[in-house]
Amino acid sequence: MYHRILNLVDLLKKKSFFLFGPRSTGKTTLIKNQLPNAKIYDLLDAEVFRRLLKRPSLLEEENQNSKQLIVIDEIQKLPSLLDEVHRLIFKRNFRFLLTGSSARKLKKGAANLLAGRAWETQLFPLTSPEIPHFNLMTYLNDGGLPHVYGSPNAQEELNSYVSTYLYEEIQAEAITRNISAFSEFLDLIALSNGQEINFESLSNDCQTSASTIKNYLSILEDTLLGFMVPGYTKTKKRKAISRAKFFLFDIGVTNTLCNRTLIKEKSELFSFAFEHFIALELRAYLSYRRIFKTLCYWRTTSQIEVDFIIGDQIAIEVKSSSLVQDKHLHGLRMLKEEGIKTLKRYIVVSCDTTKRSMHDGIEIFPWKEFLEALWGNKIIT
Repeated sequence: MYHRILNLVDLLKKKSFFLFGPRSTGKTTLIKNQLPNAKIYDLLDAEVFRRLLKRPSLLEEENQNSKQLIVIDEIQKLPSLLDEVHRLIFKRNFRFLLTGSSARKLKKGAANLLAGRAWETQLFPLTSPEIPHFNLMTYLNDGGLPHVYGSPNAQEELNSYVSTYLYEEIQAEAITRNISAFSEFLDLIALSNGQEINFESLSNDCQTSASTIKNYLSILEDTLLGFMVPGYTKTKKRKAISRAKFFLFDIGVTNTLCNRTLIKEKSELFSFAFEHFIALELRAYLSYRRIFKTLCYWRTTSQIEVDFIIGDQIAIEVKSSSLVQDKHLHGLRMLKEEGIKTLKRYIVVSCDTTKRSMHDGIEIFPWKEFLEALWGNKIIT
């Protein structure tokens, strides 16, 4: 069993919550472990679905004690139920945890996500501090889905996940009518994972319109299968690119979509996967700690780049090198020259073995020490 960082008990002391997350990230297990006394309505259960569809007021009739926490699992299956949930929160001060693998149907069905009466949080694949005896190479190959990481049948599990969920479920949800075109797009976006989104190039490769590509990307975001990292554009001396990068939610799923062979240390694939890994850790940390700072990247029109900027405070470059040298620091130093007063720390996350600081204040972190400092709340304040 993995000890998850997301603490539902603490969150639900403040407000009702939506808990979103891709399938198989462990939402059901988390609820059973942390909320054993909650009343659970699982909308994947046909009988439960039928009863609540026919009579939404059962939520109140079966739960006379308003202090009883109510969990509705897979709320996107029955968006109309949110009207009753809204009423019970407003009129009787009920507390709900509403879970789902997609916010798309809720938004599309004109559901207003309870007009702010419930906040949102997400559950991601496993992060490094949640995995005992964490092994980087295992993670870069298998990814962080709980049933996949470290499994002797990891590739079989990933193949099954990709085929049964990423394709069949999206089709079953009627999210897109042209599943073959979406499938081709999904393969292409996986190959360009972590790169700037070029709508024209993607539309040419998929032989579809740029507006369709934008819709496909919104599908991935709404079904929590990927996320945007926007361009940081606050520099003045050097013109910055505003195009966003796109990352898929899990490295193992990305590898499977790309038909990658085993990733080995010091390979080009290792470099890509290592940056992806750090992106996932940063994103999860900001979400779990409820830190509402934007995760960006910086690239100029002359191709000077810094991998990540958190808020306006911290710049992070990711290097797979085992010995970071001056040539690896060019992007950070160019950003430093911009003189942005709010940027206080400039960090390189690498495969170095020893933490050190350069003469200009740039900090070189071995990745293990960086993640320990990150999750120990010593990087972002």
